[in-house]
Amino acid sequence: MEEKKIDYRSAIGFALIAVILGFMLYNKTEDTKQELEKEQAQEQVEKEKQGTVADEKTAVLTELDSTSADSIKTANLKSSLGAFAYGASLPTAKDGETELKNALLSLKIANKGGYIAEAIPLGYEKFHKDSGQLVELIKNNNADFNLQFKTKDNRILNTRDMYFEPVLSKSGENQVLTMRLKAGADAYLEYRYEMKPKDYMVDFSIRTQGLSQVLDTSKPLDLEWSMKTYRNEKSISYENRYTKVVYEYEDGKDDDFGLSKSDSEKAADVTYIAFKQHLFTSILLTDKAFKTADMTSEDLVKEETIDTVFTKQFTAKMPLEFEGGEISYNMDWYYGPADYQILNDYDRNLDEVIPLGWGIFGWINRYIFIPVFTLLSSFLPYGIGIIVFTILVRIVMSPVTYKSYLSQAKMKVIRPEIQEVNEKYKKDPMKKQQETMKLYNKAGVNPMAGCLPALMQIPVFYALFQFFPSFFDLRQKSFLWADDLSSYDSVYHLPFNIPFYGDHVSLFPILASIAIFFYMRMTTGDQSMSAPPQEGMPDMSKIMKVMIYISPVMMLIFFNNYASGLSLYYFISNTITIGIMFVIKNYIVKEDKLHAQIQENKTKPKKQSRFQQKMQEMMEQAQEQQKQNKR
Repeated sequence: MEEKKIDYRSAIGFALIAVILGFMLYNKTEDTKQELEKEQAQEQVEKEKQGTVADEKTAVLTELDSTSADSIKTANLKSSLGAFAYGASLPTAKDGETELKNALLSLKIANKGGYIAEAIPLGYEKFHKDSGQLVELIKNNNADFNLQFKTKDNRILNTRDMYFEPVLSKSGENQVLTMRLKAGADAYLEYRYEMKPKDYMVDFSIRTQGLSQVLDTSKPLDLEWSMKTYRNEKSISYENRYTKVVYEYEDGKDDDFGLSKSDSEKAADVTYIAFKQHLFTSILLTDKAFKTADMTSEDLVKEETIDTVFTKQFTAKMPLEFEGGEISYNMDWYYGPADYQILNDYDRNLDEVIPLGWGIFGWINRYIFIPVFTLLSSFLPYGIGIIVFTILVRIVMSPVTYKSYLSQAKMKVIRPEIQEVNEKYKKDPMKKQQETMKLYNKAGVNPMAGCLPALMQIPVFYALFQFFPSFFDLRQKSFLWADDLSSYDSVYHLPFNIPFYGDHVSLFPILASIAIFFYMRMTTGDQSMSAPPQEGMPDMSKIMKVMIYISPVMMLIFFNNYASGLSLYYFISNTITIGIMFVIKNYIVKEDKLHAQIQENKTKPKKQSRFQQKMQEMMEQAQEQQKQNKR
């Protein structure tokens, strides 16, 4: 068998073919890779183009959605507010407050409603000194101020629900805040506040511009003001007693109400309305009188023994009249102390807010007591000032006290003779009266002389009763154990409440009651002895003996919750009066000398006064008529 041999040429050919095939495969792979990379790059470009288009489409869709939402919002505002949707769409249409502040008063005015949302008279603490809590007249939505009006397209709108545009500026040293509720660029309702330095009074005006085509001017706007008054003093019952509504008529007369549980009044031509608390007040004044004012008061204190936040709820509703299709009212706000001197200095009859008493009682307080006590307290501590003030009042009234006691002493001296006349003519009352009058005339005794001095003291007593609770300067002024002369002085807190008395023991009323007990004990015997006995009338001596004990107890109960300054006055006053009566009784008026003088007067001819002559004639005529009737 023939052995095959290797063909080298074939082998070399196969090798060359393999090299060529390998080269071709390599090149093909590179081309394919490049094509793949090119295709991938192309795909990436396509994807980026598609993404950009998608983003552009998304942006367009978002913009369309936002425009649509704004359109819906504008449509809703237009539907609910009409022309005033313009103001609701402004950037300032959001919650916020603007502060006006000077050395005496801090105010915050809300964007929504444009009204005063906070009013704090600076430097005063509530309840008691060093309590760390400031007196707050408006805080946390306890007050509301609103204008309600009707538009020409029959919408009823309230300013409390709409946003005003605030602009704060200066006018000299004054801060000026304009709050505009806009219905267009040049159509708006404006509140303008202007605060002066060191003043509790803030200028306030309400006016409209360009709204004659927006508002229904056939009817006035309704101004609504309401407030729940915060408790600021130590005694709830005492503060509530002096919390009320006070208002003034255009003719200068004033009136008040609100001491009952629920009350309301309607007045015409009102120039100011005050929501008065005990020693602070909020007042709305107007230069152009409100045509009518509907006012209400509701007592919010249900149980005085339980701590409470508010005392009363006040409301006032007044119409604002259109003139020429627009509103224009110049007003003022007062937020501050119910201080007579501060309010009186405004010369707008605001001192009538303070209950100083009517007629002669108010006159005594305004022109005598307030100036005198203000002078004394300018250089004396307030407690010492009350004592000195009391001494001055008693010195001035001492001649009246002397006259009163002298009349009682004369009546006491001739009492036996009057009893003889009564016994002699007991069957003839008319004759008895005639002889009694003759005896008075001969002795030079006037039975009315003792009553007149007592009557003269009543105006002083009542004026002081009004003065001490209303005098602002006594607030939180201390003396001895009393930490507040405008409120009660508590030396012991009871674990229970006594009806009409309270849950504490006040010391000054106890001292005043003791003083009045000894005063009445000193004078009651003389008074009962001086009273002529009358047939058929009760025995006055027995009544007076009972009153010795009843009067001090009544005073103790009544004054336990009253101003300690007033109790201090009556304690000092009665003590001084006891001293004066002691001196008069033991060193000035001697009964034996008085008896001798009366007997001497009987021997002298006496000319009757016109009153005595008239009384004599009337009794004689009556006696003659009685005789004719018997016939």
